[in-house]
Amino acid sequence: MTIRFKIALLAFGFALASCQAQHNENKPALDVGSEEFNKPNIIVIYTDDHGYADMGVQNIFDDLITPNVDALALSGVRATSGYSSAPQCIPSRAGLLAGRSQNRFGVESNGLDNMDEVMGAQKLLPERLKEAGYATAQFGKWHLGDKERIVEHGFDYIYPQNSQGSFPANIDKNGNDRTLNMYNSGENHLIGCTMAATAMIKRLKDDPFFLYVAYRAPHVPLDPPQSYVDKIQGEMPTRRRLALAMLACVDDGVGQIVATLEEEKLLENTIIFYIGDNGAPLKIHKEDAPGIGAGWDGSLNDPLNGEKGTLIEGGMRVPFVVSWKGQIPAGQVYDQPIWSLDVAATAVKLAGLPDDPELLDGVDLMPYLTGVNTEPPHEELLWRWTAQSAIREGKFKFIKMADREYLFNLDTDISETNNIISERVNVADRLRDKLQNWSNDLIPAGLDIAPPTTAATRYFDVYLDGQPANKQGNPKRKRKKKK
Repeated sequence: MTIRFKIALLAFGFALASCQAQHNENKPALDVGSEEFNKPNIIVIYTDDHGYADMGVQNIFDDLITPNVDALALSGVRATSGYSSAPQCIPSRAGLLAGRSQNRFGVESNGLDNMDEVMGAQKLLPERLKEAGYATAQFGKWHLGDKERIVEHGFDYIYPQNSQGSFPANIDKNGNDRTLNMYNSGENHLIGCTMAATAMIKRLKDDPFFLYVAYRAPHVPLDPPQSYVDKIQGEMPTRRRLALAMLACVDDGVGQIVATLEEEKLLENTIIFYIGDNGAPLKIHKEDAPGIGAGWDGSLNDPLNGEKGTLIEGGMRVPFVVSWKGQIPAGQVYDQPIWSLDVAATAVKLAGLPDDPELLDGVDLMPYLTGVNTEPPHEELLWRWTAQSAIREGKFKFIKMADREYLFNLDTDISETNNIISERVNVADRLRDKLQNWSNDLIPAGLDIAPPTTAATRYFDVYLDGQPANKQGNPKRKRKKKK
């Protein structure tokens, strides 16, 4: 994408925001209880190991091709402090679909053997929405148990393709019903998911629907269609090129989803979330290892510190966009902390379902994104991931791993390089107490529930304590010039 095109795209977004702001200036708050209210369609697009930097509209790197995601962000809200609920795939996805901290029901990290039973004990978002008359469909990466059993968790239609191999599905890539058994679409997984999702929009257009489109990108193995690899120009590590090609393919998918909604005259009655499941795995060195498997996935977290597998910002502050034409004013950059658990609370409210504060840890974002409520949505956000725990309260973030503790002012230190814990002991004490009290209700209870792993220890050594990495010559990316 050229600089000139990006400038034009941004100018369009700002103009759109101005027009929509005038349109919404005297608009009353959304009344989901009114007889005139139509339950909106809800689409969650969830990317995988997608670093904070890798969305063109973030204005960090020049090598991305994401015009459709950028346009989606400019049509609504780009949350600069949008978080996942964990720095790893399984717990993040469990939290998203349950709408509550996964630590409350024992999904601490990857590797559980009884995921179907654990998730079956939760009332997931698709199950809730079915009670409100929604059709529900899942596409792409599942990672929460057996794929054949996804239908037991509230999804009417399943298309869990995340590779070029066969997978169990009860619809084909054209949205046609089929017996739930193994299916091979013959398509790259990213293209296949887009085809099936757009087909289901057309099929389900007469009633409210919930689509969960979980692209396995840019997570390894790095396997984009070659046509997208050919689009990525310039000198860069091979893994970076493959990651950008996967994200370009996802971007085309986002464009096709939005275009299909427009064709079916559904765009003004559809709220779209675009969120990453956790930060990019850098493996510290961003090594351009041969092959397409384990290692750095080519994505980047700049200007954040840390990476996947840490509660440092780079591990769980992610690309986060919310768009709803005609309801959410366009062109917003929203700085207040929000997180993926807010998706379920927002969807439940929009579906006209009763509030469930005991089982939902998120908040309905609509009053905040429409400007009806100008207060921060959350007093604090809290995380625990194995040996690590963290809390963000306003500008302050406290991180703990065993006897290692850190306090950062994210307003002035987004890269978490200046530990101010010795200067603000009272703040650290208060936040530690909040974390401890919160953790008493988790499964298992408490903070230091496991010894730090070798990898986590090394991450903290390098990212937070400034120890030198073992290797030199890390690949460097060309940063955008400040305008």
